Amino acid sequence: MNIYNDYLQEIEERKGQGLNPKPIDGAELLSAIIAQIKDSGHADRVDSLKFFTYNVVPGTTPAAAVKAVFLKEIILGESVVNEITPVFAFELLSHMKGGPSMEVLLDLALGNDVTIATEAAKVLKTQFFLYEADTDRLEAAFKAGNVVAKEILESYAKAEFFTKLPEVVEEIKVVTYVAGEGDISTDLLSPGNQAHSRSDRELHGKCLISPEAQAEIQALQAQHPDKSVMLIAEKGTMGVGSSRMSGVNNVALWTGRKASPYVPFINIAPIVAGTNGISPIFLTTVDVTGGIGLDLQNWVKVVDEKGNAVRNENGDVALEEAYSVATGTVLTINTKTKKLYNGDKELKDISKAFTPQKMEFIKAGGSYAIVFGKKLQTFASKTLGIAIVPVFAASKEVSVEGQGLTAVEKIFNKNAVGTTPGKVLHAGSDVRVEVNIVGSQDTTGLMTSQELESMAATVISPIVDGAYQSGCHTASVWDNKSKANIPRLMKFMNDFGLITARDPKGEYLAMTDVIHKVLNDITVDEWAIIIGGDSHTRMSKGVAFGADSGTVALALATGEASMPIPESVKVTFKGDMKTYMDFRDVVHATQSQMLKQFGGENVFQGRIIEVHLGTLTADQAFTFTDWTAEMKAKASICISEDETLIESLLIAKKRIQIMIDKGMDNAKQVLKGLIAIADNRIADIRSGAKPALTPDANAKYYAEVVIDLDIVQEPMIADPDVNNADVSKRYTHDTIRPLSFYGGTKKVDLGFVGSCMVHKGDLKILSQMLKNIDAQFGKVEFKAPLVVAPPTYNIVDELKAEGDWEVLQKYSGFEFDDNAPKGVARTGYENILYLERPGCNLCMGNQEKAAKGDTVMATSTRLFQGRVVEDSEGKKGESLLSSTPVVVLSTILGRTPTMEEYKAAVKGINLTQFAPSHKLLVQ
Repeated sequence: MNIYNDYLQEIEERKGQGLNPKPIDGAELLSAIIAQIKDSGHADRVDSLKFFTYNVVPGTTPAAAVKAVFLKEIILGESVVNEITPVFAFELLSHMKGGPSMEVLLDLALGNDVTIATEAAKVLKTQFFLYEADTDRLEAAFKAGNVVAKEILESYAKAEFFTKLPEVVEEIKVVTYVAGEGDISTDLLSPGNQAHSRSDRELHGKCLISPEAQAEIQALQAQHPDKSVMLIAEKGTMGVGSSRMSGVNNVALWTGRKASPYVPFINIAPIVAGTNGISPIFLTTVDVTGGIGLDLQNWVKVVDEKGNAVRNENGDVALEEAYSVATGTVLTINTKTKKLYNGDKELKDISKAFTPQKMEFIKAGGSYAIVFGKKLQTFASKTLGIAIVPVFAASKEVSVEGQGLTAVEKIFNKNAVGTTPGKVLHAGSDVRVEVNIVGSQDTTGLMTSQELESMAATVISPIVDGAYQSGCHTASVWDNKSKANIPRLMKFMNDFGLITARDPKGEYLAMTDVIHKVLNDITVDEWAIIIGGDSHTRMSKGVAFGADSGTVALALATGEASMPIPESVKVTFKGDMKTYMDFRDVVHATQSQMLKQFGGENVFQGRIIEVHLGTLTADQAFTFTDWTAEMKAKASICISEDETLIESLLIAKKRIQIMIDKGMDNAKQVLKGLIAIADNRIADIRSGAKPALTPDANAKYYAEVVIDLDIVQEPMIADPDVNNADVSKRYTHDTIRPLSFYGGTKKVDLGFVGSCMVHKGDLKILSQMLKNIDAQFGKVEFKAPLVVAPPTYNIVDELKAEGDWEVLQKYSGFEFDDNAPKGVARTGYENILYLERPGCNLCMGNQEKAAKGDTVMATSTRLFQGRVVEDSEGKKGESLLSSTPVVVLSTILGRTPTMEEYKAAVKGINLTQFAPSHKLLVQ
């Protein structure tokens, strides 16, 4: 059986799943298809023509290279295909997005046939995915006197690839679809348990919300063929909790429009909205696709005659509906007045969704076109020796005389590109910045590789200090889906220039460390900007932004990112932490006290949390910065004392050296270079030449929050509040309750200690607790299963060296074996301790799961519906989030402990303590 027949068989199998043929990305298959096209009598010629025309993945895929060469043959008359004229061949090349197609177009444009060169130039003038190999050819041809090259460069200098696009329509008619009440996580739009299918866009699209919702969306589209369906989070925020592009891809697939008639299942321009707007990370993915994200504010606070918020019987701020967006409501978005209307009635000013920059994204079909377009215009203008024509919206530069800088403003000013020389920028400025560290994770990595292929990128930008491809989200179950996807991903990323968790050559053992922990270690300068393909890219050094797979690809390819400088909220601490409390309780207390201080308003949302932890090293401080994703913050910055930062950098150096010793460094010796950066940073701190990053004393903040440690009297638990009568209050991370709320009676079915919210200290706490319980009762008996997943192999090795791993082994009923990893997910748990492989495990929701309807007590970050635990018919699944000692004791007891039981269990144990810095951490 040949490769084409194999493809036909796959097509039949997909038909059974209600799917179309999978898009072609392989050279061998497309070569076979082209051979059948050339054979005028071939029985499969008609189908082959359709596959060639409409079903090939563009960019730098092997199939795209084969397609481009064949189209070149047709244009030159070397091959004759009646159905594909030279004119149509040029049309197909124009939709192939660079890479091999750009090489072919340049060959034709710079060739000797004037007619062909003219037509090729017309196409080239519409393109923007050009890299050094392409621009070098154009520059050389121009300098050699080539007239066509000059014409192309002049077009690029005028940015005609952008200016000649149709303008954004003034009125956009939409029909509403309420996707859910309350915060909508990206799990609803792109479930974690379907992560394996994300790179198969049509297949993954089937998991959007529910089949019933998909049918309802289709019914609305049939009823309103002239309108776009707008997905809404009623009484909540759209797209919280995760950065995955697949959520926006799915929304676009169902409600957007096709990017190209010749590229299957790539849709753009979705329209999404939320009562409380769009999650910052999710809004970035909307921009990538040229979509629109609206902050509806259709529910507003009820106030009394004095202007004070009215509260209901539960103590929550009462809300009233300002206007309805119930499913089926027809609204009008006016992009000129920047208002939302119902008929002639004005409902809301939506100008934040239509800034000059966002209007450009909408016009161009996505932010990539603008990023690459600006670089291309700059290149062309420089080559021609002319000034840059002001075509694109000017970067917004906000500078307030006499006002100091917050920590994030300092970092952005240091890394800014293309801003007015010497001008100091404050929050609200729109800037391009150089990116120092980039992280790609394994369940979005295949999408990142597709994005890199689509933008014709073949190698990492030389200005990136280091980049890492993780294997943590597929660590717990090495099943057939993982075996099919992950090695392919690792090879692509390794070839591209990233440090990879798995070695495509098999020369070092797989390292399934949690991506955030690795990025936290390889960030060796607190002035760094980090972009990572996960919402928990929140380092305790530098400022890190969780990003979608496309923004990660852009950072890898260009070494840059574009965004406004966010406002900051300053968090400081007073009082003393109780010795029986864990630092995780301080983290939860921060969220709880902030909400109380601001009357229920989350001042963290969409802003930078500048947290003055001072005395906590990077490992421990990460517990706070990691959680800021659940606080809905844009990002966070940890302000540290000099000596604490040095200690953190020394730890990072040690761990990077271990990676080098394992053989993970690449030909460019990226890891060795990071150690050199760390050495230089340590030297600058010690010499006083450049102390640890601190804000200016006269910096301006959106708000300042002071956390009182004295009033944190007992462990704090983030509760999904699954039975709240107000559905918008469920699964929000904002319901923080003291341990005593549960009265020592709430049944716990499963405990989970692991993933990114724990560090080595947490595993040592577990070890000490087990020894204490054994000494107290003569045995250790679990009344609920306890799953433990260390974040990194380094931590396992350190625990082994310090004797704690031996303790964990003694009381465990299961220990991971890298030589024989689990091939299938568990379907049930015994009441034992499970020592799982380092990685995300239960937190990710794509592999291991608790039993439906379970109540889980976890150190995790995720309490979304269906993530860690799904609902059963008779009971809602609950994922309560707490500190390590609370989780461990809950599994020993099979229920939540009382305060007395808790204090007794942690007596004498070295918990993660925190004492606020006594130094004034400002400059």
